[in-house]
This record gives sequence, structure tokens and C-alpha cells, in this order.
Amino acid sequence: MSDLRRDAPPSSSTTVTATVTAPAALANGKEGGSMAPDAGLRSLDHYKRALPKWRYSLRQQLLPLIRMETPYLAWMQEKLRTPALDSYFAITANLGTHTFFMIGLPICFWCGYAAFGKGLVHILALGVFWTGFVKDFYSLPRPLSPPLHRITMSGSAALEYGFPSTHSANAVSVAVYALLHLRSPENTFPPTTKFALEFLAYFYAVSIIFGRLYCGMHGFLDVIIGSIMGVGISWLEFFYGPPLDQYMHESSWVAPLVAGLIILVLVRIHPEPADDCPCYDDSVAFAGVVIGLEFGTWTYGKISLDPWETHAHGGSSIDVSHLGLATNVARIVFGVLIIFAWRETMKPLLLKLLPHLFRIFEQVGMNMPRRFFTPASKYETVPPGSRLDTLFPTASDFPRMVESIRYPTTRGRSVSIGPQSAADAYETLAYRERKRRESASSNHSLKSRPSNLEQHVTHEDHSGKGALASGSQPPRVTEQEKVVGNGDISTGPKDKDQPGIVVTGEDGLEEKEMFSQLVKPRVRYDVEVVTKLVVYTGIAWFAVAIIPILFEVVGLGTNELQIKA
Repeated sequence: MSDLRRDAPPSSSTTVTATVTAPAALANGKEGGSMAPDAGLRSLDHYKRALPKWRYSLRQQLLPLIRMETPYLAWMQEKLRTPALDSYFAITANLGTHTFFMIGLPICFWCGYAAFGKGLVHILALGVFWTGFVKDFYSLPRPLSPPLHRITMSGSAALEYGFPSTHSANAVSVAVYALLHLRSPENTFPPTTKFALEFLAYFYAVSIIFGRLYCGMHGFLDVIIGSIMGVGISWLEFFYGPPLDQYMHESSWVAPLVAGLIILVLVRIHPEPADDCPCYDDSVAFAGVVIGLEFGTWTYGKISLDPWETHAHGGSSIDVSHLGLATNVARIVFGVLIIFAWRETMKPLLLKLLPHLFRIFEQVGMNMPRRFFTPASKYETVPPGSRLDTLFPTASDFPRMVESIRYPTTRGRSVSIGPQSAADAYETLAYRERKRRESASSNHSLKSRPSNLEQHVTHEDHSGKGALASGSQPPRVTEQEKVVGNGDISTGPKDKDQPGIVVTGEDGLEEKEMFSQLVKPRVRYDVEVVTKLVVYTGIAWFAVAIIPILFEVVGLGTNELQIKA
């Protein structure tokens, strides 16, 4: 057995080292020691050590389905890829992100559509939270790259697990929610407008779902389960959201308080991932959004300057068209500035004050540690300028976002091949080990057996493509084996819990190089959870309740307008 430090490349940063080694250590209740398997075997033991036995068993049942899809996804990508489609699906993927919706959702409230806006917040929050919950629970990898090429404009998407697809859940939930409204008897749109909007909803959902497959970011099972979750979430919100909102609004302040406490409990029981996955960050942020939303909409019709007569779903919509284009633009600009002012003020203040409080909690045993969050006792201060959230963009992000849309190929890692996250690396190592076992079992003399790579090179045809081992396999499988690689194998001491095949030093070096080239997760701090909850609760509260009142104070309000029936 090797020392724990051997599990990560010596030249990699401390963040990567924690990503690779911490799960194995913490799963055994220790912080160090020689408990990690040798290179080539730890890919098989990593998730067994990092996850509870029952979660590991469930993961192993789904993992073969994820792996089975890869050659067919690679074949589809090879047949369909063009530069134009690469750009199209890379750009349109942004329309399925929660960042896109977080920018647009406040505008629903400022333009008089509180009911529709609250419904969208609910379905997106539920989609992001529960897909993130399932992702961390199963800790299943994305389809293997290579053979797949990852086409993305997001630097953090590759760090997340693949099952299920949050993009698919978001897109389908929004499309289904819109379709339910369009087909509602209360809909007064002309038939032509209704048909056009329905077509747009279908096209939007199909484009996002197929784009995740095309871009190599998800497999069939990922998008199917994500889509089913999206349909279920929208159905629940459409039929049960309005009566629940009415009940909470007619109750005392205890109702939103209880709702907030339930949300905090869900945040606390969010599963620990096996690797450093950022899914939890987005779940926490949206949890804060829902808390602020419920408190903010509970005040509707209860404050003198409030433009809403009753609760969010009961007041219908407010016609703001009579204000004119200039006034409506001014309302949006004013609202955005208020939200940015809140976040840029509260975030650094909380990051400065909370570490001192968290150290006191640690001393009395009241801290709530998570595996990949650094406790306050391990650092003095949170470095200034740390990018602690990506859900809501900063002001400095907008020029980069515009540039990425205009020139998608100028963004780093727009098209990538090879492991990008720890989950990718472990899956690559597991693939190598499976190929070694196949090679070892098919030959009586392991040392005299040529490597899989050599076999495929000798079977190359005149076009330069490897010959297929089986006619049922798509052509990219052999290319995958060339790039992923196969090391020499040798026999080792057998143990009842470990395979009897180990990797030679050369392959161990390749493994260290692979981990050193991963997309490095940022260092995360324990105070981030509370910081995000407070900041995003405030963002939602300002957006749905405070800013509409401020509109009235500064002369941009709608109280003088007639509320639609």
C-alpha cells in the first residue's frame, strides 16, 4: 500500500490533492495513513470507500447503463458534428442554465407578472435542488471523454456529475409549465399566437435536451430522468402552487417561517458527494431564493405602498405598458442596481464576520462540516475576490458573457477531450482496468501479451481508423482506447477485497499527469453556506417585495394603474 499523499501528483495544488484523497480518508474516519490502494486500483476502490455501502450498491447498479451509452453517443457525435452545430448548441445551452433564469426572473415581477414569475422560481428551484441532490447521491460520471468531445461554454459544468441532467430538467419544466398555461381555459391569446408559443416551447425543450447529447455532456439516461423530473415538477407547481400560495398568504408569519425551516433542513441533509462536486453550491443558492420569495410574496397586499392587492397568484397581473418603454427600462435598470448593491455589500461583510463566529461554533461542537468545505479553524480570512458563487453574475461578468456569445470559440475549454474532473479521471482509470482484465483473461501469458494499444495499431485499415473488434460497436471505441491508454500489467498479491492486477510505474506516472491536468475545483469555505443563504434570500426578497415598493417611492410605480381583472 502506498502513502496517502501518493494519490495525487506532487506538483498539483492542495485543492486537487484534497479532491482526490479526501473521500477515501474521510470515509474511513481518518485524515491520513496508508489506506489508499495503489495506482490503477484506487479507481475501483474510491467510490466504495467514499460512499456508504447502500449508496455504493445503488451506484453500481446504474453505472453499467451509463457506460453502455458511451460508444453510441460517440458514434452519434462523430456523424453529426459540424462547426455550425457546435456553436449553436454551445450557445443555446446557456438558455437552460439557472444563471440565465436568475437574470430574467426578477423582471417577471417588475413587469407585473408575479404569479408566472413565482411559478418559474418554484420549478427551477425544485429542479436545481433535486437534480443536484440526486447527482451527489449517486455520484455518477458524465459519458467518458474520449471518445466523446465535450462542447461547453461553462467552466464549472464539467466538474459536476452527469446523472441526471439539470439542463434537461430546467428546459422541460419551463416548457411544460408554459404549455399548461397556454392550454389553460383562462388563456386569452389568439390562436396564432398560442400556436407560435407552443411551437417555441417544444423547440426550446428539444433543442436543449438534444444539445446535451450532441455536446457530449450527458447520456440518454441523464436527459430522460432529468426530463421526467422536469415534467413532474411543472405538473405539481401548476396544479398545487396557487392553492398553496393562497394558504400561506392567509396564514400568519409562521407559515413562511416554517417553510424556511423545512428548506434549511433539506439543505442540511443534502448528500455528501464522493468527489468535489459544485452541485451543492447551486442548491444552497436556490434554497435561499425560495426562502426570500416566500417571505416577500407573503407581504403582498399587506403594505400600503405595495402594488399588489393580494397574494402572488391571486392578484393576476399588472399592466405596465401604460408606463411607456423608457419608464419600464428604467425600472429594470434600477432594480438590477439595487440587487447588485445588496450582493456586493453583504457578501464581503458576511465573509469577514462569519469566520470568527464559526470558530466559536467549532469550539463548542456546533459546527456543521461538509467534506469539501474548509473549516474556519483552518484559515484566517476568506481571500478577497474569491468567486464563491456563479449562480448570479457579477457586473464584471457581463462583458465576458457578451464576448462568449459573439465568439464562442474564444472561451477557454470550449471543446475539450479527456478527463476534466475527478469523477472523469476515476472513470478513465476504471476503463483502463477493465481493458487490462480483458487482456489478462484472454491470454495465458500476461507478459507476452501485446497491449490493447498495439493490437489496435496492427489492425488499422488503410484509412487510418482502427478495425472494429465487434460489428455491434460504433467506430469510435478503438479511438477511445488509443487516447485513454493502456499500461503494461503485472500480477500482484491477491486480496479478497482487491483485484490481483496492478499497474507498472510508467502507467502510474500517466495517472499522476492525468490528475494534474484536471479542472481544479476552487477552495471552498464553511462560511459560504450561510453567506449564500443570506445573500440569495435577500436578492429574492428585494426582487419580489422591496424593489416594487421602492418603485413607488422614486416615481416609477404602478399604483395609479388599474389592475387587470
